[in-house]
Amino acid sequence: MKNTEKLYETLGELLYAIAKADGLIQDEERDALNELLKNHSWASEIRWSFNYEENQNATVEETYNKVINYCHSYGPTAEYEEFIDAMKFIANASNGIDEDESKIINSFSKDLIERFQRDLNLQTI
Repeated sequence: MKNTEKLYETLGELLYAIAKADGLIQDEERDALNELLKNHSWASEIRWSFNYEENQNATVEETYNKVINYCHSYGPTAEYEEFIDAMKFIANASNGIDEDESKIINSFSKDLIERFQRDLNLQTI
């Protein structure tokens, strides 16, 4: 059985990574997070994991790798579209999407697709 709660905690980690990508979490990014979570059914889980990563002062790289590893083990799901939209929403909040944020957004899809394709190739061997 898939753990949807943990998946959305992972979204909080991913949003932390995107907000921190330029080195500092901007007030506009915090405001965007609050707006995004206003009516979200998993708001408390997302916010908790975002705050946890921030309190730990986790690096963008370690947080991103943790997210990718969990999503890979979770497997393909339609929720990843929501994750991408949420990353774009947060990144766009402060002076538009910068190069570091763009790299994370683009890497998220690319990394998951590559991992899932490798898994499929291993299964057919």
